[in-house]
Amino acid sequence: MQCFPGLVLALSSLLGALALLQLSLHLRVPSRYGKHEERLCRPRGRLPARCAWFLQELPSFLVPALLLALRSPPRLEPLGCRLLCCLFCWHYFYRTFIYPFFTRGRPFPLQLLFFGMLFCIYNGFLQGYYLIYCAEYPNDWCTDIRFTSGLLLFLLGMGINIHSDLLLRQLRKPGEVTYKIPQGGLFTYVSGANYFGEIVEWFGFAIATWSLPAFAFAFFTLCCIGPRAYHHHRYYLKTFTDYPKSRKALIPFVF
Repeated sequence: MQCFPGLVLALSSLLGALALLQLSLHLRVPSRYGKHEERLCRPRGRLPARCAWFLQELPSFLVPALLLALRSPPRLEPLGCRLLCCLFCWHYFYRTFIYPFFTRGRPFPLQLLFFGMLFCIYNGFLQGYYLIYCAEYPNDWCTDIRFTSGLLLFLLGMGINIHSDLLLRQLRKPGEVTYKIPQGGLFTYVSGANYFGEIVEWFGFAIATWSLPAFAFAFFTLCCIGPRAYHHHRYYLKTFTDYPKSRKALIPFVF
């Protein structure tokens, strides 16, 4: 396999178009799972949340690994390129092999799982293909301001995301399915602290890679989970009379 810049451009452009489609579909109506699932119209096929999250996120880890294995000889030079690929795989190692086994979410609709897996295959291929077959960085990329600032944002976002997931898990005891008001951490300021962390994380990755595929993915993340944070915020305000009115939906002190 060799690098085809036209393929990278086409796949990145399609990802941007999918982001706008997601935004148009779910800006007013949330995706129907979790707390936004309609009780009178539940999907027939469902999987336990742990199994569903594992299956959905797995391709994002396996596809880049497969692309690297197919590369002969292996190419991840210089050091900056290796680190960037590791950042992507590190996130999805956590999301695949750690996060699912601690989540206490409700059973997940098979239809949404199918589309989630398709996206993870698509994006895993795009990001892995670009970094392994196409990306070219100078030897001193690790000291470039774009890499260092992007790396710091990535680590900050991932820390917020993991910490927020921990706070959400602590809201429920094993077997509980009721929703409660999240407290602590960045939840003090926003309803979608976990989503805010993931958005910061992928924009940091985009800056560190300084590539069209990564910026397209960051934009998709914003358009996909940004509206969900907004709908979570509206749900909390509607459901809990004692919900803090000072909290914003996604961005502290702004929105």
